[in-house]
Amino acid sequence: MERLLAELERESEIAVDTEANSFFNFHERVCLVQMTVGRTDYLIDPLANVDLEPLGRVFADSTKLKVFHDGEYDILMLKRGFRFEFKQLFDTRVAAAALGEPNPGLATVLKNRFGVELDKSLQRSNWAARPLTEQQLAYARLDTHFLIPLMHAQREELASMRRAMIVEGECARLEQLVPPPTEFSPDEYVRLKGARALDPDGQQAMRELFVLRHEAADAADLPPFKILNNEVLIEIARRRPRSLRELSQVPGFSPRQARKLGDQVLAALAHAKELGPLRRPPTLPAKDGTSGLSDADFELHERLKLWRTDRAKREGFDASLVINRHGLLRLAQKQPRTRHELTGVDGIQAWQAEAFGDEIVKLIDETLREFETQGLPRSARRVIRRGRKA
Repeated sequence: MERLLAELERESEIAVDTEANSFFNFHERVCLVQMTVGRTDYLIDPLANVDLEPLGRVFADSTKLKVFHDGEYDILMLKRGFRFEFKQLFDTRVAAAALGEPNPGLATVLKNRFGVELDKSLQRSNWAARPLTEQQLAYARLDTHFLIPLMHAQREELASMRRAMIVEGECARLEQLVPPPTEFSPDEYVRLKGARALDPDGQQAMRELFVLRHEAADAADLPPFKILNNEVLIEIARRRPRSLRELSQVPGFSPRQARKLGDQVLAALAHAKELGPLRRPPTLPAKDGTSGLSDADFELHERLKLWRTDRAKREGFDASLVINRHGLLRLAQKQPRTRHELTGVDGIQAWQAEAFGDEIVKLIDETLREFETQGLPRSARRVIRRGRKA
């Protein structure tokens, strides 16, 4: 660690990655931090009680460039686990997308750029296990080894294509990320495929089983799908077995699960029966934030999305880089009708206002005028009802 910190003092460009244990544990945590500094690859083990506080000072140092590839998850994990703050970032995945690469994943980008073959088969291996295998160690170091030269090559191309501001804006957003709350809601069961097709008794059973799985996963420190997968959960709620013998006949419910969870599953089903049928499935807020919009505002949001998709095709890069979903939602809420008003919308960057401002305010103005004179189109009302139900 002393050697790493000494090198960090001298270097102004640092490649960073992390590995976590989300596929093996309920309580997710950072299990490995990879850093390439100069010509040296470092692997840092947070599970060995290594003091990572000095790295926090490096991450917050605006004089040092931290290079990630698809860093949003890594940054959120480091913020949540260690309360780190970040200044001066460069994301090579964002850069690859801004340059129009159709598959900006690290393996594809490195193969196309440098002829390097990455073995991604270990991506979902158990990074909380110790000792790590030689294969895991080799995999982990390669995730950062090439990021600095990749960043330099991308910066030159971004400058020549006048797209550097896209990456700068997105990386500024990454710096400001706030880890979302990890609260559990029993009503989230309705997001599982097939849950809404259950009858009212099945809905109530599903809700109780969903709670049971969450509690069992928490207690065992295992991901919920390793307690009971979604398909089995749905099938149990549909059949509502009344005995261990009937429960054991549910496809996918193993004898081992029957021994460990059988009595608890039957108890949850019995409680659901006592509660009675759930007459109406819960209504959850839309993931894109549109739940609070009026019908007219929702229709405007949909038209802005269509415009964004078309603009992205013409620009040759991902639609989220034209305007991300948060900016799109704020446009539908604020409804700026002039370039001056547009620049005051939170999340709309200066380059976006410059490049797309006239088109955006024209679309908003024309849409609102149409609503004011004609009302919401009947076809749009049908789309809105379908969209909100989904």
